[in-house]
Amino acid sequence: MFDPARYQHAFSPITIRNLTLKNRLQFSPIVNPMTTYDGCVTDDYVDFMDMQAGTGVGLVTIGATSVDHDTGEDFAGELDVTDDRKMIGLARLPEVVHSHGAKLSVELVHAGRGANPALLRRPDAIAPSVFPTSWGSRHIREMTQRDMDTVIEHYQDVVRRLARVGFDMVMIHAAHGNLLAQFLSPLTNTRHDWYGGSFENRCRFPLAVLKAVREAAGDMPVEMRISGTETVPGGMQLDETIAFLAEAQRYIDLAHISGGLVVEPLTMYTTMPPYFSPLNTFLASAEAVKADPRITIPVTTVGSIETLDDAEAILAAGKADMVAMARAHLADPDLIKKSYRGEPEQARPCLRCWCCAGSSHFIRCAVNPGLGRTGRYRTVEPARTSKKVVIVGGGVAGMTAAQICTQRGHDVVLFEANDELGGLLPEICQLSFKGDMRRYADWMVRTTKECGADIRLGVRAGAAEVAAEDPDVILVATGSVPVDPPIPGIDGPNVVSVLDADTGRADIGQRVVVCGGGASGSECALGLAMQGKDVTVVDMVPVEEFGRGMEEIPLWMMQSKYLPEYHIQQIGDCKVVAVTEAGVEIEDRNWNHTLLPADTIVNALGMRPRRDVVEELEQLIPDVHVIGDADHVEGILNANRMAYDFAVRI
Repeated sequence: MFDPARYQHAFSPITIRNLTLKNRLQFSPIVNPMTTYDGCVTDDYVDFMDMQAGTGVGLVTIGATSVDHDTGEDFAGELDVTDDRKMIGLARLPEVVHSHGAKLSVELVHAGRGANPALLRRPDAIAPSVFPTSWGSRHIREMTQRDMDTVIEHYQDVVRRLARVGFDMVMIHAAHGNLLAQFLSPLTNTRHDWYGGSFENRCRFPLAVLKAVREAAGDMPVEMRISGTETVPGGMQLDETIAFLAEAQRYIDLAHISGGLVVEPLTMYTTMPPYFSPLNTFLASAEAVKADPRITIPVTTVGSIETLDDAEAILAAGKADMVAMARAHLADPDLIKKSYRGEPEQARPCLRCWCCAGSSHFIRCAVNPGLGRTGRYRTVEPARTSKKVVIVGGGVAGMTAAQICTQRGHDVVLFEANDELGGLLPEICQLSFKGDMRRYADWMVRTTKECGADIRLGVRAGAAEVAAEDPDVILVATGSVPVDPPIPGIDGPNVVSVLDADTGRADIGQRVVVCGGGASGSECALGLAMQGKDVTVVDMVPVEEFGRGMEEIPLWMMQSKYLPEYHIQQIGDCKVVAVTEAGVEIEDRNWNHTLLPADTIVNALGMRPRRDVVEELEQLIPDVHVIGDADHVEGILNANRMAYDFAVRI
């Protein structure tokens, strides 16, 4: 039931300069590469903006959008706001956002040293200093005064254009190691003129940009995004950030406090924290800014804020004036509506897995398979004809299929051989840093039980049981089982499965060798090392390929931060040839054998589809589909997507 007092702070209006927002919730900037090849607005882009505004937020902010496509573009598919010929398409965006009562802003950026070399129209990237990135352009030119003047002109030109087509606000991106942040940071600004060296000098160009933007914006509000700290040695720290904001607030109306450094692969995880990280990641920085007596403008906090209750608590405590969220809304665009109706537990949890931002080609969500889709895949529509659908298997794919099919009006029977739903999901979420996945597992099981399907637990359904239901459609979602490689001793008493290790069902000795460096093996190794174990991981692939199956950003965080921090040894290019009482015998590419001493060996050598009933079920009727891990093992995103794609077509 709706309780108007429950979220009174979140739903109170706020006025930024002369713009009143209906509430204090912002859809924080997230990259949306749904344009044409030259940055024009598409129907898909409009649909995505419609979804964002439809969540109920007061402010939608389009993600990183370059003011200069000659020297400043950092990803393919950026919206082009630099060309008057594209204004007609741009005008569609405020129109659709305003139809929901929300306001529209855009995060304006110049990538500087982080510009994508494949997209540059000039031979060199430009930056305050020649400080190449490890993955961007190797050809960086120190900016001249003419370069700076040109960038300022570009900011002004873009701001005026956006005001003309109906945008309500602009956000200047001075965070995450982009160009303005590169000038501010002592790590990346090593100039010896009046734009470098002292704090005052490092602030000079960013303040000039903000002053010019203020002049171009007129009465349109200006927000600035900045990292409270860059979270790297030698980078911008909170005291200087606050000092800069004290000067910058002459030109801006709202301070958006983020964190981290995005333009290096080994630090990119700091800007959008993965599931290893604590929730409310940058709140302490925002709170410090808000509490400083020098700061007189409103403050926004962002960073792994997952629920409307968390947002309300932050606002009620006076730690910030606005709360920005993105991934939580992607996972469930109805999060706000479910919460104010008194059902916050019904909102689908986010995994913080980076699937939504891990691809430069499209935007997808591991737990919301309709995100970013078009046509019949965009929304779940009622079926024209109700059918009898039998689902075999109650793991991720089976549960999603049951939810979608019943939502569409089909008569659904779900058989699950175990005494509880979930498949492997309740087991793979037990590591200490997988709280997001535990919340998702609980949500999935509960939601499936309540969806209206006829769920029959403890039934190992074969052809006879399925045929007795007289189905029109059969979905086989029997999941996967561990690979059982022909390695001598792999079934010995000192060997445990990765699932038994993760769940604590097995006793683990002090010296551990994890056989298998994929996602499950790497995560298991980290979990054991966090318990104080001495852990070695071994695999046939090179060490650089360890963690395969994870999204790139969480993988970089594990490889650059956690594995070194917990002294986990990684051995690549070696095959496990035998397991003995003493440990694991491995063979390198030169046929040299080495014994890795171990008290416990963990078998994390992968999973394979469970096919024991697939063939007999495939013969029953023409309309049989194998989904999820039963088809091929590729994780939660694939299982949800396959289940959704078949279910919306039935």
